[in-house]
Amino acid sequence: MNQRFCAVESRAIDDPLVGSGAHLERNLLLSWPRPKWQRNLRQASDMPEALLAALHALPDEGRRVNLIHRREQPERHHRVFLMPERQAFDVPREALVDFIAALRRGDDLTAWRPEPVDRSLVLCCTHGKKDKCCAKFGFATYKAMAEAVRHHDLPFDVWESTHLGGCRLAASALVLPQLRKYGRIGDDDILPLLESEARGRPYLPCYRGDSRLTPRRQCAQVAALEWLSAQGLEADIEVDDAEETDAPHHEVAVKWQAAHRQGWLTVTCHALELLRYDTCSDLADGPSPSRVWRAVEVRESTPTPA
Repeated sequence: MNQRFCAVESRAIDDPLVGSGAHLERNLLLSWPRPKWQRNLRQASDMPEALLAALHALPDEGRRVNLIHRREQPERHHRVFLMPERQAFDVPREALVDFIAALRRGDDLTAWRPEPVDRSLVLCCTHGKKDKCCAKFGFATYKAMAEAVRHHDLPFDVWESTHLGGCRLAASALVLPQLRKYGRIGDDDILPLLESEARGRPYLPCYRGDSRLTPRRQCAQVAALEWLSAQGLEADIEVDDAEETDAPHHEVAVKWQAAHRQGWLTVTCHALELLRYDTCSDLADGPSPSRVWRAVEVRESTPTPA
């Protein structure tokens, strides 16, 4: 019997990338050897109980935890990143509980010798214990991205990561602290994606949306960027934060600015229900309904007076 993958099923039904970019802005990334990762995104098989408890408490306080891995990182000397603070620490394993306790108390972390993080981080989900798509597609993407960064001297640090959300969209990546998520990254996307990010711009063919926006506003954001790109414009945009409702039809205002030009767009987004597999573990039970957004029209407009 041929093996099935949720990422292949997702692509086959045209499950949209856009609108799937949700991610907390405050993050703690902890290096830990990938062979020890468990199914939970912040748990490893050889973690002391006190450390597990400390890590599990952080999301309730508004900080997401992911484990990360690079082969050259020492096994018992851990690299810790705080985002969006852009700080990095080297912490021995026996001191991790004390470090996290100090972080949770809001202590001054100067004694832990923080280093500024000058290069953006690219996290590639390779969490095979969570979903087999992340192992099959994610690890190859990680290796190719790391090689592209080395070969072209690009300003990134690339790490393997535990679950980033959207297993069905593998290969997936997240750029921090910019909070831009990507999915279905193919071989031909890797260098253009990194070069676009090096210019401070999202790479639209694989872009899932700004993690700070709701799915509907991500839909409008990406549609506006694609429309502007088709006009030969590379613009900064601002998506209106009008009140969210359950209505299936929305018109979203987007303001754009490019060099000495600016304007407004109205993006019409429709919600629809899609039957899909969110992870490979769902394949045996059948697909489930999920709400997704699609942009159906982008038009130039003028702002509504306040």
